[in-house]
Amino acid sequence: MTLAKVFEKVTAGENTPVEFAAYDGSRAGSPGSQIRMEIKTPYAVSYLVRSPGLLGLARAYVAGHIDVHGDMYTALTTLSETLKGLTLADRLRVAASVADDPLLRAAAATRVKPPAQEVRPGRFFRHSKQRDAEAISHHYDVSNKFYAWVLGPSMAYTCAVYERPEATLEEAQYAKFDLVARKLGLEPGMKLLDVGCGWGGMVLHAAKEYRVRALGVTLSQQQAEWAQKAIAAAGLSDLAEVRFMDYRDVPEAGFDAVSSIGLTEHIGQANVPAYFSFLHRKLKPGGRMLNHSITRPDNTQASIKHEGFINRYVFPDGELEGPGFLLSQMHDNGFEVRHEENLREHYAMTLRDWSRNLDDNWDDAVTEVGEATARVWRLYMAGCRLGFDRNFIQLHQVLGVKLPPSGKSGMPLRSGWGS
Repeated sequence: MTLAKVFEKVTAGENTPVEFAAYDGSRAGSPGSQIRMEIKTPYAVSYLVRSPGLLGLARAYVAGHIDVHGDMYTALTTLSETLKGLTLADRLRVAASVADDPLLRAAAATRVKPPAQEVRPGRFFRHSKQRDAEAISHHYDVSNKFYAWVLGPSMAYTCAVYERPEATLEEAQYAKFDLVARKLGLEPGMKLLDVGCGWGGMVLHAAKEYRVRALGVTLSQQQAEWAQKAIAAAGLSDLAEVRFMDYRDVPEAGFDAVSSIGLTEHIGQANVPAYFSFLHRKLKPGGRMLNHSITRPDNTQASIKHEGFINRYVFPDGELEGPGFLLSQMHDNGFEVRHEENLREHYAMTLRDWSRNLDDNWDDAVTEVGEATARVWRLYMAGCRLGFDRNFIQLHQVLGVKLPPSGKSGMPLRSGWGS
């Protein structure tokens, strides 16, 4: 069996709308397809034999043993449909075909290491402060220049809100921050705590647009340094501050509002009750807290997939909870939940725009962070977009209030943010 034929069989046969081309000159699949998979070395077979399915393909792609020509999202959409129909009998037939060819048999028998970008289990207990710091650094301390190419001028690495289909990424990120500000009821002179603040987008928005005294904290030193420079450049140092700090170490209290945009995914299910309890204690009576996070669609699946591509390459120790679990924990730890909405389609659109930015800046990105890391990001963003499109994952904003003794929430009778 030729090398191209091996890949054709692994991805469920001749009807797959993908063209396969191998370094040995062999071809298979559908000639002229908009997606072409180039198998560059026989060692790609070893990844497939040892990790059948998407993880094996991902490892071979990150390691540079295969290339994907064409739109990565389209490629993943196609392959995800065909790979899920691959049975054990199909895999055994492929293995038997590989065994018949001396070169492929030798390549498959070679024990290839996972790419260097793959994260192995940490030295510390899951979600200890030290291990959380290492996990956040792995993902966010890549390169501020790289993130600027991917995220655009807003440096916002969370789901944007597209108020109209043709909105630009920058318009949608502004709309997201402003939606959070309006839900929190921000007014001049208030104090805002933004936990997991990233490059300070919410802090900057609150200070500039609402004249709020805003404090942001992040476990990424590169993010904190970038944010402090951006705050100074905007002339907002009297109102805004970003610290390189674990949110659990924030000493101040008495905030009028708390925003958490993209942090819950990192803290672990066991820590969710303490997380909401901590944020509740940081608020004044009558204060509002908005939690914006990626979730699973429900609570019937495991919250963490240790063997998955994202946990191994992108978000070490990441855990996704179901929206019902998060709402219950907010209620059980002192908040009255007043509003909730699912923005998963918006995140698919956000990832579409980030992926375009990466493709447009591909050569510069490879020079900055290396080809393997750039490949991880190309694959990860396309895969996540597919996940949001297919409702494998969701994005929920949940607004809660810390009620005063009077029980008066201070909320309007109807929301004024168009939802």
